[in-house]
Amino acid sequence: MFEQIDEMKKRLDHLRPIPKHTLKSIREHLLLDWTYNSNAIEGNTLTLSETKVALEGVTIGGKTLREHLEVINHKEAILYVEDIVRKKESFSERQIKNIHRLILKGIDDENAGAYRKENVVISGAQHIPPDALQVTIQMEKLVSMYENEWQSLHPVDRAAYLHIIFVKIHPFIDGNGRTARLLLNLELMKNGYPPIIIEKKRRVEYYESLDKAHTTEDTDDFRQLVLDALNKTFELYFKVLK
Repeated sequence: MFEQIDEMKKRLDHLRPIPKHTLKSIREHLLLDWTYNSNAIEGNTLTLSETKVALEGVTIGGKTLREHLEVINHKEAILYVEDIVRKKESFSERQIKNIHRLILKGIDDENAGAYRKENVVISGAQHIPPDALQVTIQMEKLVSMYENEWQSLHPVDRAAYLHIIFVKIHPFIDGNGRTARLLLNLELMKNGYPPIIIEKKRRVEYYESLDKAHTTEDTDDFRQLVLDALNKTFELYFKVLK
């Protein structure tokens, strides 16, 4: 399942170091695409071009303050993820809460970075997240699985499982999807892979593959979605570096 991806990683590693300005342009492209699609999946109505302008600090007429904050906050969260990778910090609940705190900053400061204290359901999904009283225990278990059982997994598989189990727990009142996608990319980037973009146009497939994983433990569809997205990011690098 990972042979092709491993070959692409070797090919990209062989092309390093990537010229400074080329790397900067790819990073800016991915940051915009990642922010736009991750927010759009959750209902943000800013277009790709409007997201680009909002990232530059310009206010878009007719759009809500929340939608603007979602763009700015997501960029800050990506910068934080990059900082974690640069410093080679070990995975922790503190990182998860910090990412979530950045996602909801100025939107819901009361719940930003705090595990939910209420029970929730996920709209359109069969899976029901655990009782609020179980969230802290489940999150501690997630970190333990990451540190132990999951270390034998391929890094891409580990990133996929991190996303799947995090969303299954649904530890926060809001912002779980964006946080999950940031965590997935954090794990990829820590292991030398580029970040992936789960595109808005694949939203239904994305949600269905997650619900399937949560209700049947069949993770193949979601893992394939991750591999497809990673393949697309590699192709972007190779197109630019040809």
